Amino acid sequence: MSRRALRRLRGEQRGQQEPGLGELGPAAGPESGQQWPKGAARGRRGVSNRFELITSEELEDDLPSKEERADTRLEEHDVAERNDEESVPEEREGNGQRNGEDAERPDQTPVLSNKPRKKKKKRKTKKASAGEALEDNDLEDIDSLLEKIEDTNGILQETQSGVIADSRPLLYVEHRNLNPENELKRYFGARAVLGDQRPRQRQRQYVRSTWLTVPKNTWPRYSKTGIAMQLVETRRGVQYFTFEHHREYQQVQFKFLDAVESMDPNNIVLLLQMNPYHVDSLLQLSDVCRMQEDQEMARDLIERVLYSLECAFHPVFSLTSGSCRLDYRRPENRAFFLALFKHLMFLEKRGCPRTALEFCKLILSLDPENDPLCVLLLIDFLSLRAREYTFLTRMFEEWESHRNLSQLPNFAFSVPLAYFFLSQQEEHSEMESSQTRERAARLIQLALIMFPSVLMPLLDHCSVQPDARVASHSFFGLNAQISQPPALNQLTSLYVGRTHSLWKDPAVMAWLETNVHEVLHLVDIRDPLVEECELKRKMRYQSAPRNIYRHVILSEMKEATAALPLEVTSQPVMGFDPLPPLDSIISYTRPERTNHPSNESTLSLFFRSLLPNFNLQGDIRHDGDDEAGAGQDLNQGVNRLMAAMRDMLANIQFQEPPRDDNPEGDGDWD
Repeated sequence: MSRRALRRLRGEQRGQQEPGLGELGPAAGPESGQQWPKGAARGRRGVSNRFELITSEELEDDLPSKEERADTRLEEHDVAERNDEESVPEEREGNGQRNGEDAERPDQTPVLSNKPRKKKKKRKTKKASAGEALEDNDLEDIDSLLEKIEDTNGILQETQSGVIADSRPLLYVEHRNLNPENELKRYFGARAVLGDQRPRQRQRQYVRSTWLTVPKNTWPRYSKTGIAMQLVETRRGVQYFTFEHHREYQQVQFKFLDAVESMDPNNIVLLLQMNPYHVDSLLQLSDVCRMQEDQEMARDLIERVLYSLECAFHPVFSLTSGSCRLDYRRPENRAFFLALFKHLMFLEKRGCPRTALEFCKLILSLDPENDPLCVLLLIDFLSLRAREYTFLTRMFEEWESHRNLSQLPNFAFSVPLAYFFLSQQEEHSEMESSQTRERAARLIQLALIMFPSVLMPLLDHCSVQPDARVASHSFFGLNAQISQPPALNQLTSLYVGRTHSLWKDPAVMAWLETNVHEVLHLVDIRDPLVEECELKRKMRYQSAPRNIYRHVILSEMKEATAALPLEVTSQPVMGFDPLPPLDSIISYTRPERTNHPSNESTLSLFFRSLLPNFNLQGDIRHDGDDEAGAGQDLNQGVNRLMAAMRDMLANIQFQEPPRDDNPEGDGDWD
């Protein structure tokens, strides 16, 4: 029996065999250049749904991977037929048709082995009669691919121009940018940052993974502190959360307030030994360490605060979405704001401005409407230091209409500086650079006209001597600084003291000098814009809001702190809660104490320090005491004072110096 007849016989018996290796054999090939009808081939293979034959050719072209798999299995099974060189040209057409049919029935194809197989090339030969139709289809496919490529290029160009890239929220926070080690690795490399300090995984104790900070092995073991976060409400897609203090934590908070009133940091240390993750104690002790020049310990305590609060996060609370809010009016939420602010200040001093900018965006996203710590006075400086010029210009364009950012001196000067730096970048075309430079010049001239008192202190901090025309002109002279309101003086002093290092570049100074002369020309011709800006300065900036005072206190800029009003400097400022809001929402109150030493005189406090049981006022007076009763209490107080003095003088004992049995001593006192 010939081999061709054997193949025909095996093809006829295929429909009667069980699914197995026999299906992988070659079917009956063409005879005398003729092909088997598709319907007949399907009938032999036991196909029940004959409508599947309509899409047989389409599936044959759409599933090349299955064809390759079928061809590979065919070669592995039928070794004898593959050795026959005469039958190879005749089998290819039959195999291609059979492979397309097998691709429509993937469930019936068994897996022979898991060995890696070599991929075969796709079929390159087809029937000559269909060659022209295939060429037409290929041309249509090429045209469609070219259209897709053009669409893709258009999307990429829009992304580079900033149309699609700005689809994310402005205050979107990325987790990878919250780790300062990632920024230091970009600057110095991983080996220089980590070194030999990589901890061994077997020796490390289990700690919870957090985003805001990395827990250290030297920290005390974390346990539940009594702080929890609750979801208050959800309005217009914005979720409002709040921290809550449990009863045990409230008792610790009362002890902390007693320790603060004692004015002894050792009491706070003792409290932290019993409660190592008490938030306000860590904040207050961090300020004490910073005053004692222990920056490392101060930064470590702030990181412990962030770790403790992040462990108490609500499962729905997100750092990156920008839609989670915290109300600063609640005392429980203030520690999180303050810890984030102090942490970003440490990061900026450490040389991580990009990470500090990310934390600044996080603080602003928690309450962008009220901005309790007024980080808008800081975000421009961090953007310039981190070279995030596009973010600063985008923020100015999106928020200028409803926040009037141009009325803040820091935005008025930093935004044109950002445009100037953008115009210096080489990746922009000449036309884009010229347009950006023109916009920067227009904005810096407007800033100089609106805030003329910034120029001379800025040049003084940069150690730059102005030319004769600028120095002798009254517009930028001493009168501009004296005549401005105190609130504006605080803002300008804060900006100059913080960002003067960014203006020391010679190219920036040359650009600034050119625009200063343009402003003087507008002043000399009495441009209406000059008078308009002068009226705005007199009407506005009469008094600064409380959040600006809070920002100045936390920033500790000497230039701005000296300009604080007496109403702020006269009241005590605590590091764990500086200048609390006047409309605070109090959830629990501290129990009243039995005595009120704050109402006593200095002499009474002196005797109390000597005799703890002494009380000049005696018992607490009731509200219904009249003037006669007040006089009687005064006499009783004087009598107690005299009695206390007598007891003190009677109990004074002078100790004699200790006598030595050996008056000569062991040493020489020559």
